[in-house]
Amino acid sequence: MKRSAMQNSDLAARIRRLEIATDRAVEEISAGTYRSVFRGRGIEFDEVREYTELDDVRDIDWNVTARNGGKAYVKKYVEERELRILLAVDVSASGRFGSGKYSKRQSAAELAALLAFCAGRNGDRVGLLMFSDSIELYVPPRAGRTHALRLIREILAFESRSPRTDIGCALREIPNLLKRRGVVFLFSDLIDDRDFECDLKILNRRHDVVAVRFFDALERSWQCRLPLTVEDSESGEVIDFSGNAKNLDFELGSAAEKSREVCRRSKVDLLEIATGSDVVKSLIEFFRKRKKRLAR
Repeated sequence: MKRSAMQNSDLAARIRRLEIATDRAVEEISAGTYRSVFRGRGIEFDEVREYTELDDVRDIDWNVTARNGGKAYVKKYVEERELRILLAVDVSASGRFGSGKYSKRQSAAELAALLAFCAGRNGDRVGLLMFSDSIELYVPPRAGRTHALRLIREILAFESRSPRTDIGCALREIPNLLKRRGVVFLFSDLIDDRDFECDLKILNRRHDVVAVRFFDALERSWQCRLPLTVEDSESGEVIDFSGNAKNLDFELGSAAEKSREVCRRSKVDLLEIATGSDVVKSLIEFFRKRKKRLAR
């Protein structure tokens, strides 16, 4: 879909504001906790060499050993020089919700900017997967500031074809796209009628998965006690709470607790961010806690 010159100008201005706002934070995160909070940059095969008494026998390559008359050889690995990060962003209709200045999608774009610029500062590759109830866009991981800016532009401007969510669909597709071990950030409100826990567990065994749940303040507590009806932005279903907004609070609280339990059982770290809150502060605090936990 073509955008007008005014729309393009507004989008460019929003991206530039994000770039300026996150620049100092990127320097702080890159210099401190960024490199030390992921489970592993991974290792890659380099060559084989003769076995020595200092080597671990588990590293012996028996196929090469057999081809060389029984003289033992071991596989030599080197640490991968770069990290691969994939931002998996839920673009279903619920992401457009925001009772204040920011929507969930805008908060996601701000966090994506931080992570993408951190990756660029460290020479790492970052990619983007946008999904609803199907895969809508995939941008393979690459390095560089220009590439990072493209990802942010996509997140801010992308128009989803479907309003619905299928998190499991995205989780099952990621291993086909990200062949080597990497870090997957799942950006979503984690509201899905389908059960995605099994898919999350499987993906987390192969990659380092971090779930980021975006929520609006009204989704934590509905302040108005007047009668109300709520329309589901994805299904269009209208729900009548018949004057008792406490029922809505209960529904929302139950959904949030369910997502926490799914992440806990899947051994996936969960970062929860309210729309309009200080994303930089939230990310730095999350990294510090994760670094401390991994050190134990």
